[in-house]
Amino acid sequence: MPTPPRIVSVANQKGGVGKTTTAINLGAALASFGKKVLLIDLDPQGNASTGLGVDQSDRRVSTYDLLLNDMDVERVAIPANVPNLWITPATTDLSSADLELVSTARRVFLLRDALRTPAVSRMEFDYILIDCPPSLNLLTLNAMVASDSVLVPLQAEFFALEGLSQLMLSVREVRETANPNLRIEGVVLTMYDKRNNLCHQVEVDARENLQNLVFETMIPRNVRLSEAPSYGMPVTNYDPTSRGAVAYKALAREISERY
Repeated sequence: MPTPPRIVSVANQKGGVGKTTTAINLGAALASFGKKVLLIDLDPQGNASTGLGVDQSDRRVSTYDLLLNDMDVERVAIPANVPNLWITPATTDLSSADLELVSTARRVFLLRDALRTPAVSRMEFDYILIDCPPSLNLLTLNAMVASDSVLVPLQAEFFALEGLSQLMLSVREVRETANPNLRIEGVVLTMYDKRNNLCHQVEVDARENLQNLVFETMIPRNVRLSEAPSYGMPVTNYDPTSRGAVAYKALAREISERY
């Protein structure tokens, strides 16, 4: 029987912190190490799908169907433009999912149930990464209930740590009610500029407060990281030698070595 995949939610209720960038590039970096990876785009904006070159015309079925139409992963997941990487794409249909989920009895368990099927076992993924929407809504709760852990991208800026407390509280509530095994995978500092004293101070504060939860790897501000999505590819393909690509490969290595 195949080993079940490691399921990691990439979440932060604050937008613009590099959440989708991290989901795309961590997935691609793990895939480059020979790991079989599924990226679930759970954000109605669909930026992870666009960033992996999935055209709107190729989103005839989507994560919405996985959640609410009982469609198997085998029917929804499509190969990304990176070997070993698949994605369940998102459409704007997901924006109404929150309202539809409210009236559903098992509303926070739908994604967990969808990922515990023979279809997922047959595909033999090593990792499933979930790109969450930038809010603590029912979609994000579904992701946390389905996951083994939560990876938190944290922008190196003023007030960064203050915004983290609500997310930590949500993780604790999910652990107490629906998923006792959920844990924090770690916090990764993003958009880090070593020339900026504020970035350095945020790093010091984060490591003092969160200690080993903060990954050694920090993701730098990098033009190539910003450019890559407009070409529909992760930075590890767009410019494999860029500082952004090197950093995400280092993060993937840190995560891989834990298992």
